[in-house]
Parts: sequence; C-alpha cells; structure tokens
Amino acid sequence: MSYETLRTERRDGVLTVTLHRPERLNAFTPRMMEELLVLFDEIDADDDVRAVIVTGAGRGFCAGADLGGGGSTFDASGEESVDAHRDGGGRVALRIFECLKPVIAAINGPAVGVGVTMTLPMDIRLASDEARFGFVFCRRGIVPEAASSWFLPRVVGISQAMEWVATGRVFSADEALAGRLVSRVVPAAELLPVAHGIAREIADHTSAVSVALARQMLWRMLGADHPMEAHRIDSQAIFTMGRSPDAYEGVKSFLEKRPPRFSMKVSSDLPAFVPWWRDRPFRD
Repeated sequence: MSYETLRTERRDGVLTVTLHRPERLNAFTPRMMEELLVLFDEIDADDDVRAVIVTGAGRGFCAGADLGGGGSTFDASGEESVDAHRDGGGRVALRIFECLKPVIAAINGPAVGVGVTMTLPMDIRLASDEARFGFVFCRRGIVPEAASSWFLPRVVGISQAMEWVATGRVFSADEALAGRLVSRVVPAAELLPVAHGIAREIADHTSAVSVALARQMLWRMLGADHPMEAHRIDSQAIFTMGRSPDAYEGVKSFLEKRPPRFSMKVSSDLPAFVPWWRDRPFRD
C-alpha cells in the first residue's frame, strides 16, 4: 500500500518506517493514525519483516497532535458520544503492543505528546542527542493518552512518570536516558546506523517465532499478579518450542559453529496456545 504520511523501506528483513510530515514536524493526524494501523497489520502478515524501526523525517520525530485546527483540536463531541469515543493515539499504541515483530524507536528530534507516548509500547527506544521529549498534556488542558497511564509508569516508574506528566515540561535526551525512557543516546549521525545494527542482530541470529513469543511473554507479564502466571506460559512455550524445527536448528548451528537457518514463520507457526491472554479488545 502507498502511504501519504509514512515512508517505508525494507532491507534484509528490517523495515524502516519514517513518519513523513516534515513541514509539520511529523505531527500526528487521523490520516497518520489510520495508516499506522494498516501498516502494522501488514507488518505482522509479512514474514520477510523481522524487525521494525520507526523514525521521523527532517528534524523532528513527532511534534504530537497537529494543532492546526485551533482550540477545538481535541473536541470530538460533535462527532460521537463519550461512550463511543476511541482515542486515536491509544488505537495506535495498542496495535503496536499487539505486534508480533520487535519495534525499535529511533527518536531523531522532538517527540512530544503522542509523539512520545506512541513509542512507549515499542520495545527499544534510542535517542539522538538532538531529541527532546515532553508529556505536555496538562499544559494543553487534556490528559495523557495512548494508554500511557499504563505504559509510562511501567517503563520509568511512577515517581518519574508523575514528574514529567504533572509538570508537562520538555526535557533533553540525557534526562530521558537518566529516567530510563530511552536505553541509549547517540550522536545524530549515528542514530539510524545504531538502530539498524540492533535490528540486524535480531534478523540475522534469532528465530522469528521465538522473538514473537518472547515479546508477548515479557509485555503480558508486566500485568501478571504472580510469577506462577509466567511459569505456566514459560512451561508451555519451552515444551512446544523445544521440539520445534527452530530449536533443533538453533542447537545444531551452535555445535557446527555456523549461522542458523531458522525456517519457522510467524504467520503460520505460532504455537496453538497463542494468544493465551483474553480476546484482543478494540482491534477495529
């Protein structure tokens, strides 16, 4: 599919997605939301995509919601009722959360509002030294969205989350690193090469099915009440994958000191117990 607000490039199993509204610092729009939802469906269905990198065009990552509509930007009362309303950033965040492929955020510039909350369900966040972050919602008279009230405290802890949300201030990449929002800060010129290096490690050396399972296991267990829940899933996954072609190949390639040639596909070879969690909500 061709996209208006996104650019995509696939190389050697790595799909790079560029938010592409550079004249507006890649500000988020309903069109961008719809295109991201479609794109992540395509990503899950494409076995040739092993890892995803999301970055921004020009000097910004995403400046948040496009405020070009003025004071009524966030007013949806004329379109639907409070019970029917679905937050657009939340729809994107939940779709990324459900993704079967690992997602790396390469944050090249300002990431504000939904521009930062959409990265929270991504698995690895890297920042350029030119990046800036802001959970600015309370300064705009609204509240955190994109399910960030669930994601952000789990990523950085409740105290750090509340400081950033309650003040709404914009902060540096170094502060984001100190607060564990990002895992690395690198010079701007090195951001995409570093992101591609991590993605290549995934694509070249791991089983696609193992990574898909591991991603869901780690994320789903953030909400578990007891480690026994993890033990039950671990046990099913180890039993099922332990007799799989990929497990045989993983051991054999190690013993033969050669790169693995994993054959299992995410589209067709996930174990029967997936999804073990409740039926996926809000997939429309």
